[in-house]
Amino acid sequence: MIHDIAIVGAGFSGSLQAINLLRHGGPRATLIERAVKPGLGLAYGAAHASHLLNVRASNMSALPDEPDHFVRWLEGRGVANASAAFVPRLTYGEYLCELLEEARQTAGDRLRIIQRDVADILRHDRRVTLSFTNGETLEADAAVLAIGNLPPHDPPGYPAEGLSMDVYKGDPWDPSLADGLDANDTVVLIGTGLTMVDVALQLEARGFTGRIIALSRRGLLPRRHEAPSPAWTRLAQRPDTAASPLLHATRDRAETIGWRNAVDELRPFTQALWANASEPERGRFLRHLRPWWDVHRHRLAPSVADRVDAMKARGQLRVVAGRTIALSKVEGGIRLDWRPRGADMVQTLAVRRIVNCTGPQGDLLRSTEPLLARLTERGVIRPDEARLGIDVDQGAHTVSADGKANDWLYALGPMTRGAFWEIVAVPDIRVQTWNLARRLSNAHWVEGEGL
Repeated sequence: MIHDIAIVGAGFSGSLQAINLLRHGGPRATLIERAVKPGLGLAYGAAHASHLLNVRASNMSALPDEPDHFVRWLEGRGVANASAAFVPRLTYGEYLCELLEEARQTAGDRLRIIQRDVADILRHDRRVTLSFTNGETLEADAAVLAIGNLPPHDPPGYPAEGLSMDVYKGDPWDPSLADGLDANDTVVLIGTGLTMVDVALQLEARGFTGRIIALSRRGLLPRRHEAPSPAWTRLAQRPDTAASPLLHATRDRAETIGWRNAVDELRPFTQALWANASEPERGRFLRHLRPWWDVHRHRLAPSVADRVDAMKARGQLRVVAGRTIALSKVEGGIRLDWRPRGADMVQTLAVRRIVNCTGPQGDLLRSTEPLLARLTERGVIRPDEARLGIDVDQGAHTVSADGKANDWLYALGPMTRGAFWEIVAVPDIRVQTWNLARRLSNAHWVEGEGL
């Protein structure tokens, strides 16, 4: 029987896990966050005022049993047409913090929130001990890793020898991204996905008027959210799991109902498709189809897409497809040699700053996160086969190096994408945290799931 749980990380996943444990009358919870403000995480804590949610408010409720909860919260603050709005991420952060504070105030001794940095997690005599970097410890019956997204890995060749932190920014959320830049400078953003868009908008918002070049292997930009489509007859059953037939089937559907609808109608089947795919099929998807999936699945708010289009139209932002060949330090910045996709000739750019915008990564074997490194080294956890994150089973139990599920250590959120794939956005994580809270609270037996 689990009486108390330690939750490592108080971003969206961890905060919702604590809130749902309370809502289900579950075990006592200690929510542990090393940042100053629990409830925000990287997605909402590092956001700029210009950053908007990429999903309409109508699908951003934190509570799966109250799908209009966020919309009602917005309407209570005077937001017009709240259901269709793409609101600032900072606003969503306020919503999450308010939810967590309400839970804390009503929980009594069932919820404790502490600011600590977890250094290690050990198990002895069926108890879990969490060690903090300040030397303190905490005991619990079980622990949940809700650490959110890890920072991007440095691309091959980065950072080149001799490049200073002023020239190469490995952290796209570094508040000094625009410091020291002027209108004559060129900034290269490695990656052309959502992270790149965030950084480009932040540079523009901070007054940078120089040139921005976004470089990735395919040069694909996220698509924009369009107005809701007229109703269409959706797929009635799960399509073929194999990558090649699925691609052809989706292309055929896209010709009839459009790419956005063809991708959206797969949403109810995505996790099942991924779970039933073989490792070779998953590998082919990641190598060949993932970039196309990402740009159609994770889209831009219309106003954000408009700003990106305007930056491109006035020549401030250029998106190119290609590969970095070599980097060398020169006076005032970097010489970047790169080869355009499909070309043989190498081109050269004089660059003032390079920013890593390749997006969150999850390879445990490359992670610099001390807690994950210790757990991996001891074999308590292991990477999933695709090296997307932490290996877990369908019940969110972490899996040890010997292939056994840990009944005392769970993982939630984006770091479990190796098992679930679609587990990086609010609509998916809110269900995952809800389901785990029900099991940990034995609420699934009360509701008949176990009968």
